[in-house]
Amino acid sequence: MSLSLKIDSDLKQSMIAKDETRTLTLRAVKSAMKYLAIERKAETLSDADTFSVIQKQVKQRRESIDQFTKAGRQDLADKEIKEMVILEAYLPKAVTDAELEALIKEEIQKSGASSKKDFGRVMKALSEHLAGRADGKRISETLGKYLK
Repeated sequence: MSLSLKIDSDLKQSMIAKDETRTLTLRAVKSAMKYLAIERKAETLSDADTFSVIQKQVKQRRESIDQFTKAGRQDLADKEIKEMVILEAYLPKAVTDAELEALIKEEIQKSGASSKKDFGRVMKALSEHLAGRADGKRISETLGKYLK
């Protein structure tokens, strides 16, 4: 079952169960997926595209949590945390720091990268390989330690 179909199924189940938070969160994801499909002029999105939409939604929730916490609005931060937990359930298990470093070392060796000028090429390969399992900022920061 594709990720998109799983989201559809879970949305229907949340509506039946009258789980308002899950329903609203999944509707927001479906909306973002539809916008991306329209933008790309595609009928359906691949699982990789769906993962990227969900990652973007998670990132937005993290930023909102940070802003709400700074503003002293813990009630709104808690709402965003609940939504983020729902979204993270659809993402593959995140790689650990040790796994990330091992993959980076492997990719550097495989590509023959040796300096900062190879950063973009290695970053692109790693981003494709780790889609949904690590965010770009984390990959970039760790890769920066190895390419100088």
